[in-house]
Amino acid sequence: MDLDFAVRHSGRQAAALTRRDVARVLLAVPSGQALVSLSDLRRELLAAGNPLSAVFWDSARAILSQIESGAATVGDVQRWLEATGTEPILLTRSYFVWPEENERGPVATEMYERMVEFLEEKAATGEIDADALAAGDVGARRSYEDLQEHWLSTPLPDGRVPNVVVSDEQDQELYAAWDEEEAFALSELRRVLDDLPEPPLPADDLRSAAGRLRVTLTQQGYPGNILRACAGLDDGVLPERDEDLWLTVAAGIVAPISDLPDEEDAARFFDMEGELSHEDSILASLCAIHHADWLAVVITLARYGPGVLASPERIARFIADSEDIDVEPDEPEDLEATEMLFTAVTPLWAHLGIVDKAEVFTPLGWWGLPKALERAWSGE
Repeated sequence: MDLDFAVRHSGRQAAALTRRDVARVLLAVPSGQALVSLSDLRRELLAAGNPLSAVFWDSARAILSQIESGAATVGDVQRWLEATGTEPILLTRSYFVWPEENERGPVATEMYERMVEFLEEKAATGEIDADALAAGDVGARRSYEDLQEHWLSTPLPDGRVPNVVVSDEQDQELYAAWDEEEAFALSELRRVLDDLPEPPLPADDLRSAAGRLRVTLTQQGYPGNILRACAGLDDGVLPERDEDLWLTVAAGIVAPISDLPDEEDAARFFDMEGELSHEDSILASLCAIHHADWLAVVITLARYGPGVLASPERIARFIADSEDIDVEPDEPEDLEATEMLFTAVTPLWAHLGIVDKAEVFTPLGWWGLPKALERAWSGE
């Protein structure tokens, strides 16, 4: 690694290389190689009229030595890179997060480059003290963070607000990926169900379960609040037909429609030291279950039929053993995490009559659960 490599890697001439450019070059090669080349690179930059500073070079040697010895964490390296004075902070105090470089869309890429240009301008005027940042000065770091927070939330000349448009682009990408995953899961569900017999409708069980629901959905507290939010029935208007009501609520457990908190209460989800309420935790668990997990569970239950145990522990094993999805069945941590998520599901299923009090799959569940899953994913 030499100055020519640094110039090619950064796309700038030697005299224009910034601390950030050099830091990224040093991190682009094995730490041992970077350490060996450090002194020569420093001399070459000095000869090119771009000496940087002794504080920077000392910090570079220190972090590279830590990396080489295995003592440096990812956070240590990121913090050092940010201390170059022109590297955007990965996670701001307001919880704005820049996407990883290989995951940035056109908007995030543009805004990231604009941020770097902005920081370079401030560094050139001395408003950013990179030596103080490298030395770990708390005040310099706070000023650096404030500067970036302000830029991210200030409209550009064209009216766009950087943190808003980057977040919007990420949301759109997330929704597109979610829709694609959901469409694939729906096609797989229909493919499997086409090869299975149509379960009979247990009319009496459906009538009884719908009657319970009509009472529960008018009551405050658990499980009424959760079921109303999941089904999007907060306005109190319930479907007239028992079948429509039951399927709407069962589908909502798979794909919740509404949130429990009001808009002004949503900030508590970002309180890292606070605890979610019981109901918030349940809704969060429902939203965290992947399409593939729902697919594996419902297909397995549809194949087995009534009478099979459908406890959270058994469901986790269904998912791990499923041949319909690609999972690693021998990871105890994954099994435990899946089991914990489905502890939010089975009590709600019991209220709908999908499982009984002993968590055994029922004829009503056999008839309705696949239909509810299809409704949830087809948007019907």
